[in-house]
Amino acid sequence: MKINKLFTALALGTLIFASCEKNEIEEMLPEEVMPEEVSKGAFENGILISGEGSGAGTGSVTFISEDFTVTDNLIYKDVNKTELGTFLQSMSFDNDRVFITVDNQNTITVANRFTFEKIGEISTGLEVPRYMTVVGNTGYVTNWGKGSFGDNIADDFIAVVDLNTLTVTSTINVAVGPERIIHRNGKLYVSHKGAFGTNNKVSVINVADGNVDKVITVKDNPDELFFNSDDELVVLSEGRTIFDANFTVIGNTLAGIATINPVTLEVASELIFAEGVHPSLMAIENDDIYYNIGNDVFSVKDDAVALATDKSITAEGFLYGLEVEGNFIYTLNASFSDLSKLNVYDATSSAKVQTVDAPIGASKIYFN
Repeated sequence: MKINKLFTALALGTLIFASCEKNEIEEMLPEEVMPEEVSKGAFENGILISGEGSGAGTGSVTFISEDFTVTDNLIYKDVNKTELGTFLQSMSFDNDRVFITVDNQNTITVANRFTFEKIGEISTGLEVPRYMTVVGNTGYVTNWGKGSFGDNIADDFIAVVDLNTLTVTSTINVAVGPERIIHRNGKLYVSHKGAFGTNNKVSVINVADGNVDKVITVKDNPDELFFNSDDELVVLSEGRTIFDANFTVIGNTLAGIATINPVTLEVASELIFAEGVHPSLMAIENDDIYYNIGNDVFSVKDDAVALATDKSITAEGFLYGLEVEGNFIYTLNASFSDLSKLNVYDATSSAKVQTVDAPIGASKIYFN
């Protein structure tokens, strides 16, 4: 969790008193002991939730204050008097900006992350953009390409974006269905979920030259990517359900949580789910991995050799988003016809401690 501002101020005061003589303290003005912090904007120090939108409303962003006393829906629309469009897939951040990816519109809207005032837009060179990671002044965006809709399944790519000019400067061709993308130590890691099909790859791309250095095979439909406390890559693969020509289920491929060695770029260990079990969400906090099976959320240590047997919580409603911060589990009960709900649970007691409104089709949780 973020450090409490009160604790910071008290610590600052203690240091000043410890290093000053009595007469210096008496002459010191109160604001010198505890200077006022200048707010960066109305949406600083809180939770941002992105909603995909639906026929009932376009994609949107909700702000919730840290103490849950303020909930502000449609913050981008309210500030800029315009809609983002459907479907809002994801958001990414640098120090001062938020990059809002709307895949159906082939756009990434750029705004101030604390005021949500629009700065610009990336609307050329994208084709069904999904997720972006920021490396310095460069953004790397996964794109499904036109092939996602049946034309050419081999046209998927990573768009390389100059974040100073907000233009796509080059592309990197990758395997079908690039989804999540993260950066660590000069390398990009991309999960290939398979777009509207399926895939079982994780690409490793060298940032320096844009080359794909390695393609790692994991279980089917890899999605979530995180680094654990040992700097190893952890990948959640959902597995897939196999249908015949009449859409009758005839089998399942196995889901798994793979841990990949960042030096050898090989799968070092893997937790395998039972046949027919398809987890879809994962979050990592410190050395704990959280994942779902249906509405049940479980946790294991990142060096575990077996999956958990006891659940941490059972989330309410249609579980569509999961995050963990400190000792609290945040889940999204998504609605595509009305406002969704953010539910917050105490990870120790499993008790629900907060419920607040979230946007239509709420899917992602970010701490601003």
